[in-house]
Amino acid sequence: MTSPTIQKDLINCCAVETTRAIINEIGDSLCSILVDEARDKSMKEHMAVVLRFVDKSGRVKEHFLGISHVTDTCAQSLKDAIDVIFSTHGMSISSLRGQGYDGASNMSSEFNGLKALILRENLHAMYVHCFAHQLQLAIVYVARRNCMVGDFLDVLAIIVNLKLNTGELTGGSGQFQEMSLARPGDTRWGSHLLTVTHFINMFNAIIDVLENISEDGVHSDQKSSALRQTNNMQDFEFVFSLHFMFEILAITDDLSQALQKKD
Repeated sequence: MTSPTIQKDLINCCAVETTRAIINEIGDSLCSILVDEARDKSMKEHMAVVLRFVDKSGRVKEHFLGISHVTDTCAQSLKDAIDVIFSTHGMSISSLRGQGYDGASNMSSEFNGLKALILRENLHAMYVHCFAHQLQLAIVYVARRNCMVGDFLDVLAIIVNLKLNTGELTGGSGQFQEMSLARPGDTRWGSHLLTVTHFINMFNAIIDVLENISEDGVHSDQKSSALRQTNNMQDFEFVFSLHFMFEILAITDDLSQALQKKD
């Protein structure tokens, strides 16, 4: 039971039986497909597939079907991977009545996106843009239009990048993983909440690190940048924006999660 090979076999058996139960539950029912793609730590592209359907009791269910490695994230590669997954489980594209993705061109393009490729095969597979993703994009646009918030987000990104580039901060591991800082992404607005939360909890420690960089940094540009950001962090406007954005993002995150449940 402690052998890695045996453990992988057991996990694989569990995955096979779980997937079989999901397919049996769907049966001949119509369903929708939710797809997202991402790159893992080893820089390999993967595609996650989720099925949404209505069970015999009339309840809407979502089940994770699996992750598939793709050579690239172009629409045709994603479509080919979906065909393989469906074929493996005895499913057909003709059973789809919906498809939901984010707004990336390879997913939602009217002519060559994954949406279009599936619609050519099945006109009934109506496309819906992920509502939670739309909310995130709207927040990004509105936030960037405000000068104070825009400046705050820029300083936030500069500090994180500075600490990562100087090796004073890692992505986090073990017991420190939950308190690590990561680069926030505009299309994953929840990452901003995580970064802001960690900034509040680690405020004094971050200032100490910046002061160390400004005094002992190897490169002069890093030292001067660290000094500027130390002053920025101790400015009232930055501290106010930090706590203001925390309150706004916490509410937004709750709303985003509610929308994801409805998507």
